[in-house]
Amino acid sequence: MTAARPLNSPVPSSATEELLRVDALSVGFAGREGPVPILREVGLSVGRGEIVCLVGESGSGKSMTALSIAGLLPPGAQRTAGRITLGGTALAGQGPDAFDTARGKRIGVIFQEPMTALNPVLKVSEQISESLVRHSGMGWAEARRETIRLLGEVGIADAPRRADQFVHQLSGGMRQRVMIATAIAANPEFLIADEPTTALDSTVQAQVLDLIRGLRDSRGMGVLFITHDLGVVAEIADRVCVMYAGRVVEEGPVREVLQNPRMPYTRGLLAALPREDGRVARLQAIPGNVPAPRDMPPGCSFAPRCAAATEVCAAALPALEEVAPGHSVRCLRWQALPDQAARPDLVPDPEHAERPAILKVRDLVKHYPVRTAFGARHGQKVRAVDGVSFDLARGEVLALVGESGSGKTTLGRCLMQLVPPTSGSVTFEGTELIGLPEKRLFDLRRRLQIVFQDPFASLDPKMTIGQILAEPLRLHAIVPKDQVAERVARLLDTVGLPATAAARRPADFSGGQRQRIAIARALALEPEVIVADEAVSALDVSIRAQVVGLLQDLRADLGLSMVFITHDLALVRQIADRVLILYLGQVMEEGPAAEVFRQPRHPYTRALLSAIPVPDPDRRRERIVLGGDIPSPINPPSGCVFRTRCPRATAECARDVPAMRGFGPGHAAACLHPLGDGDA
Repeated sequence: MTAARPLNSPVPSSATEELLRVDALSVGFAGREGPVPILREVGLSVGRGEIVCLVGESGSGKSMTALSIAGLLPPGAQRTAGRITLGGTALAGQGPDAFDTARGKRIGVIFQEPMTALNPVLKVSEQISESLVRHSGMGWAEARRETIRLLGEVGIADAPRRADQFVHQLSGGMRQRVMIATAIAANPEFLIADEPTTALDSTVQAQVLDLIRGLRDSRGMGVLFITHDLGVVAEIADRVCVMYAGRVVEEGPVREVLQNPRMPYTRGLLAALPREDGRVARLQAIPGNVPAPRDMPPGCSFAPRCAAATEVCAAALPALEEVAPGHSVRCLRWQALPDQAARPDLVPDPEHAERPAILKVRDLVKHYPVRTAFGARHGQKVRAVDGVSFDLARGEVLALVGESGSGKTTLGRCLMQLVPPTSGSVTFEGTELIGLPEKRLFDLRRRLQIVFQDPFASLDPKMTIGQILAEPLRLHAIVPKDQVAERVARLLDTVGLPATAAARRPADFSGGQRQRIAIARALALEPEVIVADEAVSALDVSIRAQVVGLLQDLRADLGLSMVFITHDLALVRQIADRVLILYLGQVMEEGPAAEVFRQPRHPYTRALLSAIPVPDPDRRRERIVLGGDIPSPINPPSGCVFRTRCPRATAECARDVPAMRGFGPGHAAACLHPLGDGDA
């Protein structure tokens, strides 16, 4: 049911045989004055049985490099120079047939989003079998048998039943496993994994990383693993290549690069991460953004954002220079930098203090009826939120944490009355929100706002940013009409955007900038409570640091209270005062964030904490890998809902529903066999 293993266990010895080699690869998009460079003389290699991580912010060229290797360049993109060889066989320059022959049979690809990469109208078995029939010469009956075996190999329980399901019937973790099974079906020698864990919970992410590492060990594949999470890099990589603005700017053994980075950009990425041993005053974001391909500076492309840059950096393009055996950096001033990158100092955790509640939630329930294909109701219900109670104090940040399917998003929308609860109570400063007349609720909503996970989906693409921010001001008559434009400019300034942004549309901005706009939209009505639903989960580490810093500033300046929904526990330690751990719609543990991190009392909390990636290959700790997936909320387990995955479960846990038990000021857990002081 549950297995434990030390993190960062030794990887196989360094590969001696080169499998993939990329030399001076350049790719551009067609433009009026010639190709606009996207990749600029990229060089890298991957050995047999080696995992190489490709790291960098969005726009650095990671995915374009992977697409080039797989022969999947988007329309309008073309390779303008360079060589790609796989096992000594040239791919680039040999026509599209060379890639078509290699892809699937010799090169497997795991895409970032399985719901868009997998065919929604084909069953799982049909999708995997198609690759086997095409590349391995199997008949369909034999391919189905092999598909079921592959599903078992990637850790999907009850493989025969899952093989006959469609992808929408699977959880996010299972869909990613199906994507992996499809990629390895024809037994490729080289695997490309493009951000395969970015949107996954920490527990599912840990399972996927173990799976890829196990496939590398058992099959001897070379793996190019693309990510922006340096914690993941430390856990899985043998070597790492850091990309910026279409070039490799640092490369080397993972331990050397992460413990002794020489490129200021690499140091900036590491500094932007939350510290695993406590909180800092402020995450250190890299200023500015990756330059657009058309606006590339003449010298070092990172110079405009680099605190160590000089006039020489702005004029001369640095070459990759070896600074240690196997460790190279593209920087003119690496020798002038301190040997060790500075780490931000820790600050004391906030002390637990009783404060008046601005929001009170009691026994909140949200059940959805199950319907047949013809619309008739069953007696069964989806128990999305199943009796949650908590208080949100004025000026407090409360983090809601749990795996996908735990009820976090549904709970957040119930708080806002965007989803009507089935029962329970939600009071805002003494006013019951459930059942409140629409007119009264409309008036109160100016004080309760939400920031959605995907700003591109929540911002109207046809409206300018000025129109988007002005709309709530006009609806609620916050300011006179002649002052709306001035207020919009002030909102943009609050979130660090220029007033000229008001004339542009959402598509003109980066992901981090769009998230800032979504925050400005929520702030327009001067709310007292903000629900932030996974507002930073898909952002690069530097952009995430910027947005988290912005939220902290707004809380300090405006006295905001915040419900911060996330699956990133490392970030919880940095931003939250208290944390609420959810599982199958129920509260497993709650308490001050620092206390829960120091001494978790529920086995589920301990498993979540143990799965946090640490950006240091030499860190050792016991990781609790939860077996299986979260049970169906239609038919949750009896007694304790976590017992089917709990290493401490007994017969008593199947019979009795645990009550919340106190372990100190504000700290409680719902467990019949809680962890003791020496169990963390």
